[in-house]
Amino acid sequence: MDKKRVVVTGLGALTPIGNTLDAYWEGLISGKSGSDFITYFDAEKFKTKFACELKGFDPMDFFDRKEARKLDRFTQYALVSSDEAIIDSGLDLDAVDKFRVGVIWGAGIGGLETFQTEVLNFAQGDGTPRFNPFFIPKMIADIAPGNISIKHGFMGPNYTTVSACASSANALIDSLNYIRMGYCDVVVTGGSEAAVTIAGMGGFNAMHALSTRNDSPQTASRPFDATRDGFVLGEGAGSLILEEYEHAKARGAKIYAEVLGGGLSSDAYHMTAPHPEGIGVIRVMENCLQDSGVTPEEVDAINTHGTATPLGDVAELKAITQVFGSHASKININSTKSMTGHLLGAAGAIEAIASILAMKHSIVPPTINHTTVDDQIDPSLNLTLNKAQEREVNVAMSNTFGFGGHNACVLFRKIS
Repeated sequence: MDKKRVVVTGLGALTPIGNTLDAYWEGLISGKSGSDFITYFDAEKFKTKFACELKGFDPMDFFDRKEARKLDRFTQYALVSSDEAIIDSGLDLDAVDKFRVGVIWGAGIGGLETFQTEVLNFAQGDGTPRFNPFFIPKMIADIAPGNISIKHGFMGPNYTTVSACASSANALIDSLNYIRMGYCDVVVTGGSEAAVTIAGMGGFNAMHALSTRNDSPQTASRPFDATRDGFVLGEGAGSLILEEYEHAKARGAKIYAEVLGGGLSSDAYHMTAPHPEGIGVIRVMENCLQDSGVTPEEVDAINTHGTATPLGDVAELKAITQVFGSHASKININSTKSMTGHLLGAAGAIEAIASILAMKHSIVPPTINHTTVDDQIDPSLNLTLNKAQEREVNVAMSNTFGFGGHNACVLFRKIS
């Protein structure tokens, strides 16, 4: 069976460095840090007192008060970013066959704030179970795509992928395959997360996963730097409209890029730590290249998982050298998490968008906050340090890995 071609026709972004697609891109190329002290709650007693929160986001700009109270922040973010992507795509919602439009979304955690609020309220009460009737439908991870489909009447496949920090990359790959196999004409995909909460910060701190650089929050996310000490938690959402190529051409759609393929693998090693030799990461990139029909020498840029953990960064770069050989030094490698922090289940989506925009504008966003060379990292690799670099990008790869050993890799190509 011949696989149908799949293209990206719409993008939407709600991130710690910009609340729209254009603002996100401007933040990326200018090397803007989204990290600052937490404002959502008093973090004075926490080991980490900072995060990459959204700035200036007011749900009342998008929802009425009654509606907003029914939606956890992760669902609010999903609706806002997907609306931007749908508008950007130019889809005629009255003309499209809504039975052939799916919504496949990624969320690593879902409504953590809702869960936290309801449990704390119960614990502070007299033991009588008084829970908000919207507790469960606000909390469950699949409610984000459910609300997107309800709002627009999309009646194709509708579900959430959950694979920790690889969730929205998994959603992208599932969406790609539904269209490839002819089950959908269009899929609204992406991911959202809102884990900057008491429970989220406390839980990740307990794992020793977060940076504790409280003296300099803005520079705390420092992938590939010898002084890196963990990731910075972020929040937000990214959305992509994937569309069958002929369907997009027939309606004269703007096309950002073609989705060439995706790869999946598992480390089968540890709950949270990466395999030190990057075996699963090697395989996921090889699987992606094979699925895409692309040789290693054709890849121009890689947006790494690059979370700024001591083990993870080294393992990923070793894997890149293994897969790409001598060509690795010719690739622009970067980590946009240095600016956005780690958006967990939304990371794959916003980083895929960064890769697509790098192709569109022929500029690779930087890896900021790098000051100290790590002697465990091959010095011949171009890590796009501290400043965006102009170059023609025709093929771009985006890597995303999750706790539990989940690895996902997506490849995009420019369509001229």
